[in-house]
Amino acid sequence: MFVDSVRIIVRAGKGGDGAISFRREKFVPRGGPDGGDGGKGGDVVLTVDPQMSTLIELARKRYYVAEDGGPGGGNRRSGKDGADLVIRVPKGTVIRNVKTGECIADLSHEGDSVIVARGGSGGRGNAKFANPTRRAPRIAEKGRPGEELEIELELKLISDVGIVGFPNAGKSTLIARVSEAKPKIADYPFTTLEPNLGVVYLDEGESFVVADIPGLIEGAHLGAGLGHTFLRHIERTRLLIHLVDVSPASGRDPVDDYEKINRELRLYSAALGSKPQVVAANKMDVPGSEEPYERLRKYLAGKGVECYPISAVTGEGVRALLYAVYNMLQQLRREEGEEIPFERSAPVDMVHRQKPGEITVRKQQGMFIVEGGDLERRVALVDLNDIDALRYIHAILRSKGVIDQLRAAGVKDGDTVRIGELEFVFSDEAQWRG
Repeated sequence: MFVDSVRIIVRAGKGGDGAISFRREKFVPRGGPDGGDGGKGGDVVLTVDPQMSTLIELARKRYYVAEDGGPGGGNRRSGKDGADLVIRVPKGTVIRNVKTGECIADLSHEGDSVIVARGGSGGRGNAKFANPTRRAPRIAEKGRPGEELEIELELKLISDVGIVGFPNAGKSTLIARVSEAKPKIADYPFTTLEPNLGVVYLDEGESFVVADIPGLIEGAHLGAGLGHTFLRHIERTRLLIHLVDVSPASGRDPVDDYEKINRELRLYSAALGSKPQVVAANKMDVPGSEEPYERLRKYLAGKGVECYPISAVTGEGVRALLYAVYNMLQQLRREEGEEIPFERSAPVDMVHRQKPGEITVRKQQGMFIVEGGDLERRVALVDLNDIDALRYIHAILRSKGVIDQLRAAGVKDGDTVRIGELEFVFSDEAQWRG
């Protein structure tokens, strides 16, 4: 199983701050509060792009940040919502939260998408804080910060292309030539005991995954030479590069090798035997390879099959082979898109979001510390330099029972209370009314 893994950090946009504003119109001497709300921050969304087959593009960048929401304005004008950041990924991408290890989503179909980080909501403007007893509030909320987390993207799939052929046909050398894979290479059977995978990167946006399938032998369909294990890998590929050794030093007949490998594929399964192939005659750099190549070429021409002469060692003819493979892959993808209708799914909500915990009060080194209940965020959202804002926070603490919990814990006037980064001196509740 091929696992292409990338770790990135995503951060959704911060919500815009609410505005503190009052009507200033002629003949309206006591205009009321008209500060608007801030806009919502943009989400970070991962969505499947059927044209992508690797995560190579995402590996080039570490941080992905969505747009912040705009601030509110006067006359109850709301701030502009931040634009979502859409990150394209290949089909078959599994997304995990690095910190918790949980799976956020498995994007296995075309059109699947998931919100991995939600933008912060905009802060409320002072128009929302007006009431019969608070007619000119100078209170406005700051926008909530967007969610931020590190995620791991794993692309789990067998390669687009499998390279098959007899042992020592040059499969590992070819994959080392065309990708960043570094397989162990030696001149004896079964050098490769598991598939080596690499990403072939042709031009901008043109790439595919290729697997060097270990060498097959006669009887592989019966399990000979770990044949069942190897053939299962081939079964999941879209197409095959059938590599044939045409060097006279091998002492083999390339036409006979071609037929024997195809026979093993057919005997294992009809679907595998009918899988599209691109045939490559390897080791053309070896003296004396021209005659065996011509014999193989003529034989395949009689079957309507094109044969590409290459040298995996020198790179001769390899680029023409890769473009032939890429063009065939594109055709297969188009055909699959016509035959397999995918329904576009709605964005999936995040599964890692934490709910506010229970409010607790504890005494530590003479200070009373209040935690939980989303209080730290609520306190951080307002500007506490204004008396109205302080009264507003005190009202929240009273409504959530925090004042009662503090009294039960033994708080007295003059004691210090901490909520998040805020520290204040506790005083009698009566002076906060009004």
